Amino acid sequence: MTILLTGATGYIGSVILDALLDDGHDVLAVVRSDSAAERVAARGATALVGDVTDVAWFARVLADADGAIHAAAPEADAEAFNAAVVDAAVQAFSGTAKRFVLTSGVWEYGDGGGDAIVDDGPLAPPALVAWRVPIEERLLASGVDAVIVAPGIVYGHGKGLLNLVTDAPVTADGELTLLGDGEQRWSFVHVDDLARLYLVALTSPAAAGRVIGSDGAPVRVRALAEAAAAASGAPGVVTEPVEATRERLGAAFADALLLDQAADGAKASALGWVPQRASVLDEVVLTNA
Repeated sequence: MTILLTGATGYIGSVILDALLDDGHDVLAVVRSDSAAERVAARGATALVGDVTDVAWFARVLADADGAIHAAAPEADAEAFNAAVVDAAVQAFSGTAKRFVLTSGVWEYGDGGGDAIVDDGPLAPPALVAWRVPIEERLLASGVDAVIVAPGIVYGHGKGLLNLVTDAPVTADGELTLLGDGEQRWSFVHVDDLARLYLVALTSPAAAGRVIGSDGAPVRVRALAEAAAAASGAPGVVTEPVEATRERLGAAFADALLLDQAADGAKASALGWVPQRASVLDEVVLTNA
């Protein structure tokens, strides 16, 4: 199939690109610059330079594809960016059998309050990502065959939010500073495993609605920091008042990082997806030794 991909030079999208090509698909990668076009073309994709917020143009481009994955994550104006992408997808794919896969995130489920977070459970997003929900609901209510992938905290290849824990500020005594008290649980997914989940979301007839990308083994932030400290020879970890964390990282971002989220990834498992990469704790030990 010819699959349109946005975000092909990004952390997640670049791995999705390789997974699509390895699976035998022709990939049309929409990028924003000539330099990005050269990079994706060198990896085997057909590059197209353009602006996905030009709804009419992007709808025409989408119409030429057999399916699409939207993995681009702009640094600014994300709400308008994603709204335009969904507008184009509705124009191009509504009433067809073409699958459109949209990227979201586990944060939109909010704090689990000690309970497991499930794929089709209620949404209670913090302010940082609240804009996502109405856009996604509009897509799901349209005539598009849509799947929304909601990754947990993505790690692997030395990148991702995990570095906020393992490379946290160090006290005068050498202790790593936690995010709050560190008792919040995060749900994780290795970027390589996540890329395979996107392929499942794209091709499985049974995939529908929201699918959480999680290995089903949530870990407390404190445990991650303690593992990093032990691997690097640091003396330990120290808690940080919530307001200090909010001041250090910005209130909206900190509030998302402080969420307690234990997602089981049941829907992904039911679709046959099985994580294969090293666990996040193993990754912490390997990269901090």
